[in-house]
Amino acid sequence: MKLVPAFAAALGLFAGAAQAFPLVSPDHNVIGSAESAAPKSISGAATVVAFDHKGSMRVLRQGTNNFTCMPDDPTTPGNDPICVDANGLAWLIALANHQTPPTGKVGVGYMLAGGSDASNIDPYASAPADGAQWITTGPHLVILNVADQMQGYAEKQTTPDVTKPFVMYSGTPYARLVMPVK
Repeated sequence: MKLVPAFAAALGLFAGAAQAFPLVSPDHNVIGSAESAAPKSISGAATVVAFDHKGSMRVLRQGTNNFTCMPDDPTTPGNDPICVDANGLAWLIALANHQTPPTGKVGVGYMLAGGSDASNIDPYASAPADGAQWITTGPHLVILNVADQMQGYAEKQTTPDVTKPFVMYSGTPYARLVMPVK
């Protein structure tokens, strides 16, 4: 599967790295990293993918469930593998291609190893704004594609309290709910 280079950045949910997700070797290390994103009951049966420097996706292991896992993005300062369900993957592909996410499809993602994001406001930021720091989150779930249903959660914060649920990318079609699970 060939994807635009920005897809890799989007898959970081990610720090918005401007370059494609580098393929890490050997494959078993990549699979272990990817599996660390979700409970073994999910990640152990998930499809595992990695990306080369051109943004081409390579399936390292074909799964038997509805989830796809990706390893840590080495272009971010933290460990941030992710596993998403099929709706979450469709959301990520829309983000990567600057398209509107599919309607009526709630996506779920696991990031149990945590995450690193360049911005809580800009889904395409490749680095923090001048004077800002990377947003480092602990283990969490992400609820995707519910942008119009996040009332009551902290929104439009440049520096969110990552110990409580908050909305990332508020005001964009890519708003997502981050739910700490630690």
